[in-house]
Amino acid sequence: MTQIIDGKKISSEIKNELKEKVAALKAEGKEITLAVIQVGSDPASTVYVGNKKKACEYIGIRSLAYELPEETTEAELLKLVGELNQRSDVHGILVQLPVPKHIDEDKIIRAIDPAKDVDGFSPLSVGALCIGQPGFVSCTPAGIIQLLKRSGISIDGKECVIVGRSNIVGKPMALLLLRENGTVTVCHSRTKDLKEVCKRADILVAAIGKPKFFNHEYVKEGAVVIDVGIHRNENNKLCGDVDYDDVFPHVSAITPVPGGVGPMTIAMLMYNCVQAAEMEI
Repeated sequence: MTQIIDGKKISSEIKNELKEKVAALKAEGKEITLAVIQVGSDPASTVYVGNKKKACEYIGIRSLAYELPEETTEAELLKLVGELNQRSDVHGILVQLPVPKHIDEDKIIRAIDPAKDVDGFSPLSVGALCIGQPGFVSCTPAGIIQLLKRSGISIDGKECVIVGRSNIVGKPMALLLLRENGTVTVCHSRTKDLKEVCKRADILVAAIGKPKFFNHEYVKEGAVVIDVGIHRNENNKLCGDVDYDDVFPHVSAITPVPGGVGPMTIAMLMYNCVQAAEMEI
């Protein structure tokens, strides 16, 4: 019987654990604050920012919202980030991506104080992950590790295949699976015989950005499938990178879309915010 990995349930567990931690910190006189900056009014970004605010409110984290117009200059955004870096009452800084094209995204990420980099995107955060040092981990890959662990799925010794090599998902995912003693292959647009490589996977992480790309021909019988993609299909319904209905009968466990990986990203952002505050104590 195929196990449906319930991201909503697991993210709720994590949020409730964090809620208790935040209450304990408040009792000691410590209030945690996350600053969220959005430049422009991209509809998807607005939804994400709204969900982050709701999560902060539930857990007990104070959120500061900076909703800047599309025409905000790079210099203005850097100035705001610099001011937030200096504020002792702000523990985490998040600039919602993507930013408008006239702003250098990499420059903004590098400008955030690594001690407040709750997205886990800073070169120092990524470097710490590479060499196994403590630090903030990119939220989506960190959430996937929690999904696997809390669903009773062992990573140790497993053949793990990631399709997608982005800085936000694919690369940190590979490092985290290595840290858990998985044997990791990262596939990309130049990978030959992609179908055959995927069929070796005990754990397949689909992060290719193409709706319903993976059918049962890409999946080994009994594999675990983690679907990172989120798209709208021809009927305007949400779907992932995996053809869920086609793959479902062939796997031992799978994440649905929606309700799988998505909720975990925000839960792990909240985890990073609490970690940022705890590191100051």
